[in-house]
Amino acid sequence: MGFQELLVVLAIGLLLFGSKRLPDLAHSLGQSVQLFRQALEEPPLTSRERSRDHGPSHR
Repeated sequence: MGFQELLVVLAIGLLLFGSKRLPDLAHSLGQSVQLFRQALEEPPLTSRERSRDHGPSHR
């Protein structure tokens, strides 16, 4: 994405959400990206760990 495209996206975001709400949205987006990256770095669960975490429910 080029610089001009980024400016257009930011201007549209400013118009849609307003100057007060835009920093909150950026913060939430940053946290979401951080959690996503952490989830990618974690090793996958083994079948034993999955069955322990999501075993049959006793209702």
